[in-house]
Amino acid sequence: MKNVLIIGCGLLGSSLLRRIHKKKLAKKIFIYEKSKKNISKIKRFKLPGILVRKLQDAVTQSDLIIFCIPMSEYKKVILKINNNLTSKKIITDIGSSKSKSSGIIKKNLKKQVFWTSSHPITGSEVSGPEHGREDLFENKWCVLIKDKRTNSRHLKFLSSFWKKIGSKVVIMNSDKHDKIFSITSHLPHLIAYNLVKSAQDFEKKQKYDLIKYSAGGLRDFSRIAASNEIMWRDIFFDNKKNVIKAIDLFIKNLKAFQKDISIKSNKSLLKKLVQTKKVRAKIIKLKQDTNKPDFGRN
Repeated sequence: MKNVLIIGCGLLGSSLLRRIHKKKLAKKIFIYEKSKKNISKIKRFKLPGILVRKLQDAVTQSDLIIFCIPMSEYKKVILKINNNLTSKKIITDIGSSKSKSSGIIKKNLKKQVFWTSSHPITGSEVSGPEHGREDLFENKWCVLIKDKRTNSRHLKFLSSFWKKIGSKVVIMNSDKHDKIFSITSHLPHLIAYNLVKSAQDFEKKQKYDLIKYSAGGLRDFSRIAASNEIMWRDIFFDNKKNVIKAIDLFIKNLKAFQKDISIKSNKSLLKKLVQTKKVRAKIIKLKQDTNKPDFGRN
């Protein structure tokens, strides 16, 4: 592969930039970033790659194009670069939901061009190029989306690319992807936002200095709730149908817990608590996390 273009150089874009550079996966790495603040940081931290002002020129020179921008910006950028795209160029993204964005891509991308979606399962509550890490994708899952219009050659290339980045690759369709991640990612983030808001509301109503007494539970949820608000707004809206179903399921189970507590149903409550512990054990066994204190994050 000769040249790569990274569109958007926040946390994930800058992490990809660092990794591609370290692994020497491209001769040239172009970076397109419209945020003046991020451009200043890219220059200040002397990140590798070539900052470009004219997106279309960089597209023309690139073999692989990676969208690392909020999903709400896809349409605008696609329309801007359509005339510079060819069927030989490999295009992907790192978005966290796929079904609706796939529709936007299909509707606006010119027909002779192919797009193969990626979703690296990684991230952090912080954002911006200064927080990028070249090992961010190491041993993390990356989902590649295979649908009716998927180009098999592009899919094979991207599978190899993400493995070289250090990720474990799995292939599924967009519908299955969005259903899975509505539960494993989107709902947990929504719960975190709601829990922190509940703590704020409680503090305001009771006039207690609540936040400074945050125990491990609230502290860990607040880390998730500090994630980029624009990105998560786009994810919630993009995967609306599945997220709403996940909320309904959560409310159903929460009401069951509420009932057990209100009537002091010892047997039923303990059964639920024991069952949920098994999931944590499975996550550790699958090496999706660690059982060290503070989850090994300190």
